[in-house]
Amino acid sequence: MTDLFELLPRVYRLRDELGDGQLRQLLEVIGEQLGVLEESLDQFYDDLFIETAADWAVPYIGDLVGYRPLHGGPSTVASPRAEVANTIAYRRRKGTAAMLEQLAFDVTGWRARAVEFFERLAVTQYMNHPRPGRGGTPDLRRRMLPGAFDERAHLAEVRRISTGAGRYNIHNVGIFLWRLEAVELIRSPLVPDAGSQRRFRFHPLGIDQQLFGKPRTEEEITHLAEPFDVPLPLTRRFLKDHRDVYYGRDHSLLVGLLGVATPPKVRICDLSDVAGDWAHAPQSGSGVITIDPVLGRVYFPDPVPANVTAVGTFHYGTAMHIGGGGYHREVSASDGPMRTMSDGVAVQPELDQVTSGGMVEIKDNWRYQETPAVSTDAGKTMVLRAAYRRRPHLAATGPVALKPGPGGTVVLDGLLVSGGPLVLEAAADLEVRTLVLRHCTLVPGLTRTADNKPANPGAASLVVSHPLARVVIERCVLGPVEAVDGAEVSIRDSVLDSHDGGTLTLHGSTVLGTITATRVDISNSIVLGKVIAQRRQEGCVRFSHMPAGSLTPSRYRCTTAPPRFTSLRFGDPGFAQLRPSTPDEVRCGADNESEMGAGNHLFAPQREANLRLRLDEYLRFGLEAGIFYAT
Repeated sequence: MTDLFELLPRVYRLRDELGDGQLRQLLEVIGEQLGVLEESLDQFYDDLFIETAADWAVPYIGDLVGYRPLHGGPSTVASPRAEVANTIAYRRRKGTAAMLEQLAFDVTGWRARAVEFFERLAVTQYMNHPRPGRGGTPDLRRRMLPGAFDERAHLAEVRRISTGAGRYNIHNVGIFLWRLEAVELIRSPLVPDAGSQRRFRFHPLGIDQQLFGKPRTEEEITHLAEPFDVPLPLTRRFLKDHRDVYYGRDHSLLVGLLGVATPPKVRICDLSDVAGDWAHAPQSGSGVITIDPVLGRVYFPDPVPANVTAVGTFHYGTAMHIGGGGYHREVSASDGPMRTMSDGVAVQPELDQVTSGGMVEIKDNWRYQETPAVSTDAGKTMVLRAAYRRRPHLAATGPVALKPGPGGTVVLDGLLVSGGPLVLEAAADLEVRTLVLRHCTLVPGLTRTADNKPANPGAASLVVSHPLARVVIERCVLGPVEAVDGAEVSIRDSVLDSHDGGTLTLHGSTVLGTITATRVDISNSIVLGKVIAQRRQEGCVRFSHMPAGSLTPSRYRCTTAPPRFTSLRFGDPGFAQLRPSTPDEVRCGADNESEMGAGNHLFAPQREANLRLRLDEYLRFGLEAGIFYAT
């Protein structure tokens, strides 16, 4: 906006400057209002287009093209902008596989693949019109993927596809959905196996973990998804056949050495355990790195020097954005000064600089082998956080002391902590201390063995020793929580092993063990062990699962129907994810009609229901669709 005062004749500006400047002040106020008006006019023009329209204008544009709103869902897919933008394209291509696939992605936010099952029916060949690939004998020389990308011919199934039982029939269309997401970790230090300088694992805790492929972005609605377009768990043969697609800079997978030249050749093979070693070890001096994507292992041809760090860029699978991870998240903020650090430098000196309030941000995925003490001055807030899409590993050698001052707050965000518990220490005064954990993983068992078992079974991940402490835990994965009487613990959208002591508020979380507390308020949660509350005249348990025999306050619409999980093993891609076969009392039993437990915020039942409504609208007459979860 042009300065209105500068547009005045100079004589008036000089008189105003010799006076008290009231004319300039008046024109500044008028100029601000003109700026608001100009911005509003620009937005009116932007609101004519779906790509730039304000959120409030999207339903009105949708009404012009006959868009029908759906039920609610997660914020990532609740906006109908993509659907409204593609409505015309949907109708032009109504019933085609490519259109149904794009529709499934826009409605659910999950990667999808549409399969017309009549193309996979085995048929009797007519010699005047042969149809290759439709015979009853598969070509065993071809390496084929199961599920959505299975190209083998099948006999007809007459069961209804809508029930998930039948597939291969003339009028059946299958929609395969990938609920897992491939999350990237850039330049994460590889972990040596049993002190070896040749054998390494990708996972920061030194456990086996299957690698995933980064999905490509489909740019055309007419494109039918291929294996490269979905977050696919990588197998050895598939990665070997498509190494150029997945391995290399700006790809899904890359291994390197910092400080020396990286061996130039890469071979994909099975690195399973053999007597005292791994299978298919590369020959010394061969210049060949061997990688196993199923186990997440790397074998170098020669020992890595002590002053050299082996690093890997890779993708791992996750069902939920909880725990420390390189996924999209809103990072915690602070009003004080911010200090940044990287490359494994000491954490404690940086923390000592912000005890009077501020933030320390770790900007990489490095391993920080240190046991810091986190403290603040009275009434101050200190934040220790990972940068956006980063997951630094704090490898402690003992308890990590948290010492906020009277009325102070400590915030930890985006960290992977192993080796010792977090301990909120007691104090002699009667002032409240606050601890906030967001998107953190406090490793169950403190550390993990090579076969991914807890090194210290039952050891607490968080110890709250201050009786006036307030602890807020959001989107975290942690082991047992121990709190003294008087402490208030609030847990939301998290997975934990167990809880003992204090006052507990639990919402949308999964507890793998028992809960013992003075008072409990539980909602939309799954507790696999018994719940014992000392004060049962206070609090409430609602829309939750817990076993029979629990001693709780009054319950409202709770269930004992058994939940079924994809996996309860820490580190697995489907950790704490409910299976589709879970009874509806659990899968749709929360107060928002989503699932109980840590996946409540995903709104998976709503996504599926919305997709079924859209399929009814866009399927051709006579076709029937079924939804199948590939992951």
